Amino acid sequence: MVHLVKLCVGIESLNQLAQRLEWRVAEAPKGQPALTHVTRMFPKRGAELLDGGSLYWVIKGAIQARQRIVALDEVTGSDGIRRCRIVLDDVLIATKNQPRRPFQGWRYLADDDAPADIGPYEPHGDDMPAEMRADLVRLGLL
Repeated sequence: MVHLVKLCVGIESLNQLAQRLEWRVAEAPKGQPALTHVTRMFPKRGAELLDGGSLYWVIKGAIQARQRIVALDEVTGSDGIRRCRIVLDDVLIATKNQPRRPFQGWRYLADDDAPADIGPYEPHGDDMPAEMRADLVRLGLL
């Protein structure tokens, strides 16, 4: 089994990601997967990803959460270019923070290198400010 790591661009906190996912589920057309991520490249290790793999989200310089990968679908955009639609489970699982430097696209993550799960994320109103979380991650305290 293998996983993917992806930067969560435009998201400042785990709480904000959870809210965005809730909105996407509420707005999804009937019969369509609600939580997807479309990427230009189709993973060559797709069978390993579908064998229990997850997409790990990097928020403010650290892996903070994951979602199980449910399917990898080939889709064609309006421009005629084939892409990969990663279908994700609707359960957001908080993980122990693991610092990550910025990168483009996605990267594979070996199962042995994946951060431990904390459990299903429960949104709360008093989420830690992003700057404080980033400082604590840099110091190795989160």
